Amino acid sequence: MWDTNMSNLKQARTHYPVIVVGGGQAGLSVSYYLKQLKLDHLVFEKNSLMHGWKTERWDSFTLVTPNWQCNLPGHPYDGDDPKGFMTRDETLDYLNTFASKLNAPVREGVAVNKVETDANGLYHLSTSEGDFTADQVVVASGGYHIPVIPRMAERLPESVFQMHSAQYKNAAQLPEGAVLVVGSGQSGAQIAEDLHLAGRKVFLATGDAPRVSRFYRGKDVVEWLDDMGYYRISVNEHPLGKNVRNNTNHYVTGRDGGRDIDLRKFAQEGMELYGLMTDYDGENLVFLPNLTENLDKADATLNNINARIDAWIEQQGIKTEEGPSVYTPSWAPEKERTQLNLAESGITSILWCIGFRPDFGWLDAAVFNGQGHPKHDRGVTNQPGLYFIGLPWLHTWGSGRFTSVGQDAEYLSEHIAAYQRRVKTTAVEAVPA
Repeated sequence: MWDTNMSNLKQARTHYPVIVVGGGQAGLSVSYYLKQLKLDHLVFEKNSLMHGWKTERWDSFTLVTPNWQCNLPGHPYDGDDPKGFMTRDETLDYLNTFASKLNAPVREGVAVNKVETDANGLYHLSTSEGDFTADQVVVASGGYHIPVIPRMAERLPESVFQMHSAQYKNAAQLPEGAVLVVGSGQSGAQIAEDLHLAGRKVFLATGDAPRVSRFYRGKDVVEWLDDMGYYRISVNEHPLGKNVRNNTNHYVTGRDGGRDIDLRKFAQEGMELYGLMTDYDGENLVFLPNLTENLDKADATLNNINARIDAWIEQQGIKTEEGPSVYTPSWAPEKERTQLNLAESGITSILWCIGFRPDFGWLDAAVFNGQGHPKHDRGVTNQPGLYFIGLPWLHTWGSGRFTSVGQDAEYLSEHIAAYQRRVKTTAVEAVPA
C-alpha cells in the first residue's frame, strides 16, 4: 500500500484521470473510445507501438483469421481480399494505419515499474520517466509476457542451439542440421511447417492442441462459425465456462491462401513426430507414449466442429455443393517412441513453442488467482478503477483478436466514464462549503 504520509513531492506528480498501460491494439482501442467520451487519459508503452507485431512474428507469419474479421474501432479492413489472410507486414501496416488515424496520447519508451493505490483509492504509478497518479488504470499489456522454457533446457549440451518461438524469424537463423520443435499449438505447428517447407529435417514433440479445418463445405470454417453465432458467445455462456480461457488454440494456417495443418501428412513427408517431451537424461530426449492420443484428439476436434457445421447447414436448409465428410487418418504411428538419442538424431537446434506465462508483478492489487491470471468480469476487476483488456476470452472468443477487442474497449470505456463521474462528484462533495 502506498505511503500516504509522503513529502510534498507527491503533490508535484503528473495526474491523469485514466492511464492505460500498453500500446498495442487493445490499449489503443481503449484510447479510441476514451477520446470519443472526451476523457483525459495517457497511454504508456514501454517499447514502441505494436512492438510485439514488429519483433515477435516469423517472416512467413499470417493471420489465421480472415481479413474481414479485422475490425478495430473506426478501422475495419478495407482491402481487396476480405477472405484472405494478412501477412506479417500487411498486419503491421494495418495496425500502424490504425495508430496514425487515432493519434492517441501515447508516451513510448516508458516502462511502468510499479502500480499501487493509497488509502483513498488513488493509483500511483512509478515509471522509467518518473511518478504519475491516476483515478483509474487500464492494463492493456496482454497476458503473454515471459516465454516459457523448461528447466530441462539448462541440461542440454551447449552445442545445441536453443530459441523460443518469439525469437524465430526463418530457417536461416538456425545452424545446419535437424531441428526439434517442442509444442504443436498454433506457433509450433506453423513453425514446424515453415522449417519443413524450407527443407529442414524436423522432429516435432506434440502436445494436446486441437486442430480445425481451414475450409469445409465451400466456406472458411471461421465464416461458418460466425454464421452460427459462436463468436458472440460470452465466456459465461460457454459450456466450459471460464475454463475455456485455459484451452490451447486450434492449429491451422492462413499461409498461401489458407489450408489445414495435418501433422500426419507431415509425417508421411519425413517429419518425425513424438508425444509430449518430458525430460533429457543426459543422452536421450524423453517423451510420453501419447503421440497416437494427441493426433486422435486433434482429429476428433476437427470432425466434431465439422459435424456441428453439418447440423447447422441441415437446420437452416442451406444448399452446398460439397456434402458432409469425415476426416480419415492417412497415417498412424507404428509404435510409440519414448526416447530419442540426441547425438545420433542430428538435432542441432531446439525451438521451444510452448507458450508464455503472465507477469503482473508490477501491479500491486489483490485481483489475481493462483496461476497469476487476473480475476475479472469482462475486464472489470473487484478493485475499483482497475481494468484489464486484450486477454483471451476476456468476454468472447474475439476478445484477444482484432474482431472483438473494440467491443471490449467500448464496454470498459463506458464503465470508466461512469466511475470518473463518481470521482468528480465525490471530489466536489469533499470541498468545504
